[in-house]
Amino acid sequence: MALTELEVRRTAKVMCEFLNRKRPPMHVRDQLDLPWTLEGQSVYLLEVRRLKDGRQHERSFAKATWVHTKIIRKIYWERADIKWHGYEPVAAVKSIQGFCDAVEADPYGCFWGQGEAIRCAGAGSIPVLS
Repeated sequence: MALTELEVRRTAKVMCEFLNRKRPPMHVRDQLDLPWTLEGQSVYLLEVRRLKDGRQHERSFAKATWVHTKIIRKIYWERADIKWHGYEPVAAVKSIQGFCDAVEADPYGCFWGQGEAIRCAGAGSIPVLS
């Protein structure tokens, strides 16, 4: 079942507010930016980088998929194997704002790479070197 027009607008409002806080400064955005996209039932957070040859490289790093039968959004992160894995600390949320909150908090460093250890999806504890 597709998202309603109201749900799409609500999603856009929340995602824009979230990314306005997270995006790099304006003078850096031609080199690195954090857009989002909505495809079917899923919201994707993207990282767009300009390569040295001028081309852009785009990759998804977070996804929230609406599960209508359970009235939840499941949260996923994309590992180095280019596959989506359930986000262990917060598997599901009830709202798009909950998704944004979970991505921002990111206790395992899966989305932003911060923290003392990375322990995503059973990867064990890997110290982050300073």
